[in-house]
Amino acid sequence: MNTAVLTRAGIAAAGAALLVGGLTACGTGKADGKGDAKTAEAAKAETPAEAVKASYAKTVAAKFATYGMTITSGSGKTEQLSGTKGWYPSTTAIDDKGDGANQVMIGDVVYTHSDKPLEGKSWMKMNLNKDGKPRSRFNDDPADYLAVLLGQQKVTLVGTEQIDGAEARHFKAALTNADLLAADESTKVMEAANRQYLHEALKEYTSLDVDLWIGKDGYPVRVDSAQGTKDGTTKVSAKFSGYGTTAPVSAPPADQVADFDEVMKGIDDKLKGVDDTLKEADKTLKDAGLGGLGGS
Repeated sequence: MNTAVLTRAGIAAAGAALLVGGLTACGTGKADGKGDAKTAEAAKAETPAEAVKASYAKTVAAKFATYGMTITSGSGKTEQLSGTKGWYPSTTAIDDKGDGANQVMIGDVVYTHSDKPLEGKSWMKMNLNKDGKPRSRFNDDPADYLAVLLGQQKVTLVGTEQIDGAEARHFKAALTNADLLAADESTKVMEAANRQYLHEALKEYTSLDVDLWIGKDGYPVRVDSAQGTKDGTTKVSAKFSGYGTTAPVSAPPADQVADFDEVMKGIDDKLKGVDDTLKEADKTLKDAGLGGLGGS
């Protein structure tokens, strides 16, 4: 085909395209407008700030998730944990044997399971709150990680990646102590008490670097963090799943729980009783002229 024919064909095709486009625009102008609006809304929802906010709201409603976590301390010591995490209130169940939780933490109370029951009870309860003031701690749960990113201008979208064979958006932020103490201050998405608790938990942090992946369902599926304090940097890598279907973290049955403070008090009382008995025996021996328990 020669150049003239090609030119004519090109002009004809272009004219047809314009005609079809014009007819489509005339016939469905409103539909196109809505399409453009939806596209604009979708683009807006995909900004880092909006994605984090939406994921936070959805995650908070789920309340619990299962986790697998690797913690590496500043000294290089590595610990692997798995179980269930809960938030508002902060809860953790650790199942390091794969046969059910052997340690449960609900707020400031820790329950530890023992294969050797004490006084017929297989769980020991210890309250970390000794002065009546609740302790604040970063729980390394998905709600905590999303919360520190709320309102942070430093959050960026790295891109879309595969996590365990599923598509997820990768977000990243490097936050200073000042950033952490300002988390959610501009957005006010969190309940005030939860925001105050978070800031209290983070006040000793000098820095927090976060890489967070949000799945297509809107839930965080993986978080890698580097948590800086005056004592060094702890690295945490965690994967989460089972949102909305994971059983809640609950305390063991009361009749299976021994209270650490009461047990220690009982031991102290027994030791005091033994001490009193020894003192009486020593006095008796001395009164008999036998020199007491220490000899003559």
